[in-house]
Amino acid sequence: MNRAFNRKKDKSWMHTPEALAKHYIAYNAKFLGNTEVEAPKGTEVVKDAVRKLKFQRHIKKSEGQKIPKVELQISIYGVKILDPKTKDVQHNCQLHRISFCADDKTDKRIFTFICKDSESNKHLCYVFDSEKCAEEITLTIGQAFDLAYKKFLESGGKDVETRKQIGGLQKRIQELETENAELKKQLQELEEQLMIAHVPPAESISMKLQSTDVFDMVPFSPVTPLVPTKASNGCPPPPPTTLPPDMSKDLFGAEPFDPFTCGAADFPPDIQSKLDEMQEGFKMGLTLEGTVFSLDPLDSRC
Repeated sequence: MNRAFNRKKDKSWMHTPEALAKHYIAYNAKFLGNTEVEAPKGTEVVKDAVRKLKFQRHIKKSEGQKIPKVELQISIYGVKILDPKTKDVQHNCQLHRISFCADDKTDKRIFTFICKDSESNKHLCYVFDSEKCAEEITLTIGQAFDLAYKKFLESGGKDVETRKQIGGLQKRIQELETENAELKKQLQELEEQLMIAHVPPAESISMKLQSTDVFDMVPFSPVTPLVPTKASNGCPPPPPTTLPPDMSKDLFGAEPFDPFTCGAADFPPDIQSKLDEMQEGFKMGLTLEGTVFSLDPLDSRC
């Protein structure tokens, strides 16, 4: 996994795993806003976003608007952005969707992260102004990401690809069983039509003769039910072929294998898609980086 903690290698995590797994770490900050970016990672990407949002805030400040304050709640389940008074959740960024996190290494105030939006799938850059704790917040997000990834592996995420392959094979087996049942049904119908078409004309059977095709077969009509007749030797027609196999069992008579729960249910597609999404996000990794955001003349404090 690509986790670039190079600048922080000499630093240990600052919180206990229990604090982030069972609770959350809260920080207060000013929220400059978010804006769409073209890439999930990159120092220049976030620099452009910071510059853009700072400019917008500079205009709003000249109009008398203040930068809104927010509360950040960081845990292994994500980064929540809330109203500090009402506790209403404004944004909920899941950790496997956060791909890049950077803080200003000069004044320790500005920090930002890039998160893939769950609805639009666009990459959004969130920018904050904190009270001299930008690096601490960045490290806390990094630690939460690390713990969340470990939890994902422990819960079975390591075998997502294997489960996906098994699920595909199970689905293919069910498709083949369905095709086999359909072919048996068609074969039974053809046998019944052949028996009807070859009844000798001398037999007194109360049914209207039907026209046959070039192969001397009676055209099949789904509207008119087929009535089995006596064979030419006076014996009753053979019994119909066996019913389609029980679709709750596979070709070997065993219950279908559920790749996720090892139970008898089909592999839920919604769970599979979420697992795939989490695997993709954790595989991309979270890059932590220190940079300089305070080089433009608009970097005045509010």
